Amino acid sequence: MSVTKSLDEKLARIHADPHRATDFILADAKDADMALSIGAPGRSPERWPDGEIRHRTLAEFRNLIVEIVEQDMVDIMLMSASTSELLTIQQRLFDSSRVTPAARANDTTDIHIVRGGRYASQPSLPFRTATLDHIQCGKVSCKPEERALGANLGLYSITFTNDAERDRANLEAYKAFRLEAEAKGFRHFLEVFDPNIDGVVSPEQLPGYINDCIVRALGGVTGRGRPDFLKIVYHGPRAMEELVRYDPHLVVGILGGAAGTTYDAFKLLAEAKKYGGRVALFGRKINNAEHQLAFIRFLRLIADGEVGPEEAVHAYHGTLQALGIAPTRPLAQDMELHTGVMNYAGTGKVISIPLTAGAAKPAPAKPAENSCGCTATKPNACACDDTKPDFQTMTAAQKVAYHRERWNRILG
Repeated sequence: MSVTKSLDEKLARIHADPHRATDFILADAKDADMALSIGAPGRSPERWPDGEIRHRTLAEFRNLIVEIVEQDMVDIMLMSASTSELLTIQQRLFDSSRVTPAARANDTTDIHIVRGGRYASQPSLPFRTATLDHIQCGKVSCKPEERALGANLGLYSITFTNDAERDRANLEAYKAFRLEAEAKGFRHFLEVFDPNIDGVVSPEQLPGYINDCIVRALGGVTGRGRPDFLKIVYHGPRAMEELVRYDPHLVVGILGGAAGTTYDAFKLLAEAKKYGGRVALFGRKINNAEHQLAFIRFLRLIADGEVGPEEAVHAYHGTLQALGIAPTRPLAQDMELHTGVMNYAGTGKVISIPLTAGAAKPAPAKPAENSCGCTATKPNACACDDTKPDFQTMTAAQKVAYHRERWNRILG
């Protein structure tokens, strides 16, 4: 039996009424093995002698993907073609899931990150490892009925460098991809990176340059060849509003970038949504989290408007404490904001949200009676296992306590 994907439902509602739709699409970008090589799976949590740094194995990385898909809180799982072959085609992980599988469809040279390499600092050149047939059916040529075996959504990325010859080559490669994708019924979303070399455009012109490159690149693309949505660097409210206002059907998504603090991730998502963004694709921010399932749950709650980013950081730390997991940073440090694009000025200064007396602090692992914040009058009498409390009437401390208690029940 075919399962309707949450991505398709949300995109339909967004296009039906782009000015009123509140849907937000969340994706986990687990395609790092097409960029970061041995380090792609992330640092292993085990301690090694002499401070040696080791990374998870590819098998461990893929096991995490399975857990996250089964959690059912992201709308898209982006993978390499090889990982998608294993999980989508062979293991049929997504057959009964509302999560949409996707694969990275190209890997331009600026994401070739290897030890001792210099590719990332040189002008981006177009390149594709995967073919659409291999993504769709796992072999060089698919029969029409085989194209639905694998992923039918792909990420295509472009890095503009303000050089006519190089950018034309990138656009020609994108055109060839679009024509092939349309012929084979393959959907895609478009990632536009900032220039990966210095001096190609002034910092103050960069947001406008990227917006104009996107609009110009898609200006001649008719409906069948257009991307489902965009994945771009968040350049602040003004740039986001400009792009969304230009064409509300050009669904704009943000990329997560470097890991940063937990507040960086949570605030980035909240701000992008506030100014018109409808998609967030986080890779390193999720993969480097102390507990990926808990981290994703709070991303989902922020995306759905149930909690704010500040209270979510406190609740996440409370969850880590309840699970016996040491946080990478103490709470006060994890509340620092290390990005300068959260306001129109964009000062670039580090902002630290103080722990005021009214702010929720991590509590002992044992939950308090009625800590969910519901209105039950007797201890332990709430029914929040089956129904959600009224988040609109709850205080920040009650919301934090509710989500900590819920994680205690889920994870033991």
